[in-house]
Amino acid sequence: MPPLLHRRAALAAGLALAAPAMARAQRPWPDGPIRIVAPFPPGGSADLICRLLQTPLQQSLGVPVVVENRPGASGALGTASVARAAPDGQSFVLVFDTHVVNPALNPTLGFTAKDLRAVMLVATAPMLVATTTAKPWATLEAVIAQAKRAPESVSYGTVGIGSLAHLTMERLQDATGCRMVHVPYRGGGPMSAAASSGEVDLAVASVVGLGGQVGTTLRALAQTGEARSPLRPGIPTLIESGVAGVSARAFWGLLAPAGVPDAVIGRFHAALQEALRQPALRQPLESQGVDVVASTPEAFETFLAEQAKIWTAVVREKKISAN
Repeated sequence: MPPLLHRRAALAAGLALAAPAMARAQRPWPDGPIRIVAPFPPGGSADLICRLLQTPLQQSLGVPVVVENRPGASGALGTASVARAAPDGQSFVLVFDTHVVNPALNPTLGFTAKDLRAVMLVATAPMLVATTTAKPWATLEAVIAQAKRAPESVSYGTVGIGSLAHLTMERLQDATGCRMVHVPYRGGGPMSAAASSGEVDLAVASVVGLGGQVGTTLRALAQTGEARSPLRPGIPTLIESGVAGVSARAFWGLLAPAGVPDAVIGRFHAALQEALRQPALRQPLESQGVDVVASTPEAFETFLAEQAKIWTAVVREKKISAN
């Protein structure tokens, strides 16, 4: 083939490869309904935050926003569905703290961090260690004393194996020399219901994840932040309760498929910022001790890397597996 024809063939091949990306960049966005996956069942914190965002995002973007619950594998199944979705800006996932350790828990997830891009760290919150009001314990120290006297006589529920609550309780047991039984649930709704009924002795989750049961069917014994929450100054931290050096905060953030164009991420991020400024959205969160962050994509990417480093080390040290 003459050199000129070689060059023309190469140019045609290059244009063919670039065509899908060019089409996405030129297509108006949003192009139809937007899907936000909540990778946990209804009734938990991820589901609640998705539904609080739903209406203001619809108003801002002018298209329907559909919340799709796809629970399983500590949030990994729903996240995988978005990692494999077309990078057209029509699919997002609201991940919970389990996201940063899922690759270490289950190497066969079918996606990696490179398949997703950070959009926004929406919020963070301390978790609570709570017990049903039918139990006699008034302090976390009393629970720890019971677990020391009779190892594995105390059970605690979380939203899943490898969740931040699970890993925090592993560190608590190491720090205090007690042993408890972990009972993983498929989300905050089932877990808080089980704790309220006495199916498990303790529930460990954010106030949002506990579904408003604190102060009614559940009694908070401690919270996991570095300092006491101004909204609940009567609840001591883990450190104040004799658990030296242990603190943690739950988080929620939005991710998109890796190939979504920068312009789409920028517009969606702006719509999220607008939504999170609305008192009708902020008040239900802040009234429960949730700190609205609304970070940049770059700050969320850095945050995820830092959290993965901290908590993956615990997974490996304790040899925790999803299987």
